[in-house]
Amino acid sequence: MTKIYPVILAGGSGARLWPLSRKSYPKQFSELIGTKSLFQETVLRLKSSDITEFEPPITLTNSDFRFIVTEQMYSVGIEPGPILIEPSSRNTAPAILAASIYANKLNDEAILAVAPSDHIIVDTAAFHEMLNIGISQAEIGKIVTFGIKPTKPETGYGYLELDEVDDCSAMKVKRFIEKPEKDVAKNMLLDERHLWNAGIFMFRAKDLISSFEQYAPAILENVREAVVNGKPDLGFFRLQKEPWNLAENISIDYAIMEKVKNLVAVPFMGSWSDLGSWEAVWQEMQHNRHGVATSDNAQDFMCKNTLLRSENEGQLVVGLGLTDIIAVAMPDAVLVADRSRAQDVKKVVSQLKARGISQSETSTKDHRPWGWFESLALEKSFQVKRICVNPEAALSLQSHKYRSEHWIVVEGEAKVTINEEVHFLSEGQSVYVPRGAIHRMENQGDLPMILIEVQTGSYLGEDDIVRYEDLYSRQ
Repeated sequence: MTKIYPVILAGGSGARLWPLSRKSYPKQFSELIGTKSLFQETVLRLKSSDITEFEPPITLTNSDFRFIVTEQMYSVGIEPGPILIEPSSRNTAPAILAASIYANKLNDEAILAVAPSDHIIVDTAAFHEMLNIGISQAEIGKIVTFGIKPTKPETGYGYLELDEVDDCSAMKVKRFIEKPEKDVAKNMLLDERHLWNAGIFMFRAKDLISSFEQYAPAILENVREAVVNGKPDLGFFRLQKEPWNLAENISIDYAIMEKVKNLVAVPFMGSWSDLGSWEAVWQEMQHNRHGVATSDNAQDFMCKNTLLRSENEGQLVVGLGLTDIIAVAMPDAVLVADRSRAQDVKKVVSQLKARGISQSETSTKDHRPWGWFESLALEKSFQVKRICVNPEAALSLQSHKYRSEHWIVVEGEAKVTINEEVHFLSEGQSVYVPRGAIHRMENQGDLPMILIEVQTGSYLGEDDIVRYEDLYSRQ
């Protein structure tokens, strides 16, 4: 059985699903549908089965998400494979090429299956059967894209136009079509030559590298240098910054797929969604008989065809007499939109960012290598946080110039170092960290440790940190 190297793209921001998805913690790591994140579902979908055998996945992500990636993999029983750290976002062409160069060094006959980390595909067995068709094509030098049989005149997806439709499982791609107008989408729905572009690919690594040599040699030069001169870092592989940042910011479709002559498409007839908007999320959620989808903390009264979600356990969302509305509540931001405008949320986020509104990119919950914290209250001279430290994790040895801190353990046990003193705190115990003191918090237990932190001082920004030692090589 041919072994396949999965390549998982996990660096996107998912702005169309704001305010749940933000630059600091995008949609692929959230539990949008079900009890696992989209990233976890992707990893499990690319796990070996009776009909398809996979090598450990190669994951492309950025420095901020690298520990989230490993934590989420381990939590579903998957051993992380190589994790390549992108110094900056350069779109899918450099990312996929970097994975190809890396895999080609491991195996010069490596076949890659490239998938975004934020899609929903329910039928894993059918997905593997589709990949097996792609394997047979990749083995003879074809580059394979996987298209979805359209079920409606969708204007939010790109399309593939096939050269012709016959009884073959793989068909030549004539052209790519950008997101169409409604009338065009209706016509394409009736034409069997059109598929939705899923952004899932398969090829031999050496064949993709050859395509870049022919059609995008400048990108190849920069990315190859970034891989060759990349460095291991705490179990990750960090691509070299300077040549990587010189690579063109371009999608794999524009750079390669629209130009190559050996591209074929394999159709997938199963259920698929890229969850690219709140409209798509509404479609995937369970509805009542009036077409209303709600989260656990949402209630509807006389609503129709509406999505009501609360992402905060202590926050209730109530809809009254709403029709075709999306309402999504986070602790620090609420979106209320007409369903027909779901694709425009990304434009709104761009405008919020331009106005300097912090909620456009960051949320009250901030994920760190050692766990996470969330702000419960913030005023000019004080801040209250809830902090979760993962088992066997530790904050950096640090000090603050402008603030002091009071820590109260509410779950688990903490080891606290303050200058030369070491304290062991259990539930209900607290300790004071004076301004300027060199300190560290550690969780040496087997369960997460929760504490409440009260900060006081003239400046409470996250940049008021001087690090002396850090397990995670942060500056």
